[in-house]
Amino acid sequence: MKSTLIIICLLSYSLIPTYIFKIKWLLGFKSSNQEVMLTFDDGPDAKYTLRLLKLLDKNNIKASFFIISKFAEENPAIIKLIQDSGHTIGIHSHSHTSNLVSGIFKTKESFTNSLRVMEKLNVDVKYYRPPWGQVNLAMLYYLRKYNLKLVLWNVMVGDWKKKSSPLDIETKLCSKIENGSIICLHDGRGANEAPKRTIEALNNLLPYLKDKYNFITVGEYYEK
Repeated sequence: MKSTLIIICLLSYSLIPTYIFKIKWLLGFKSSNQEVMLTFDDGPDAKYTLRLLKLLDKNNIKASFFIISKFAEENPAIIKLIQDSGHTIGIHSHSHTSNLVSGIFKTKESFTNSLRVMEKLNVDVKYYRPPWGQVNLAMLYYLRKYNLKLVLWNVMVGDWKKKSSPLDIETKLCSKIENGSIICLHDGRGANEAPKRTIEALNNLLPYLKDKYNFITVGEYYEK
């Protein structure tokens, strides 16, 4: 009986809302022909985010960064550079804890810490991406309370995985990207220097993609 009650609570608090809002968000997302969004999670990383920013600048592409505020607090100069370069900044929690296992108070703490750090860094945050795309009821409440827009994705290629080579990432991206893609990659965390392989793949792929697609930021999409 007790285990059944726990399962029901978990389903109601996180699992069911996650599937409902993923479907609702994807059905509600509409983009013009040839528009794609390049987004990055889990940074900033002192080593890799700077390399990524140089690559984006080289290709004249603006992207969107969903940052972990704990890392942002440790790397304020990188956050300023992201902002000054014209990229969109959103939050991706304070320490990358799954909403599946975050209770009401832990979820509240993540939001308040993230927003405190962003305010300290003079970043006006309007967008939020939950770790692993997992939703819970408390998270939905704080999205509304702080007037944040939920941003998910429709293209992910496992670039954080240990065995994902630059060629694997390139191949998967080429097969999945189409008009209206919201591409989720990573400039921080991951196994075996994963961001390095992501950057290598993009170095080969971006010159081709920018001739085929119009890259816009999350901010540009919502502020049309």
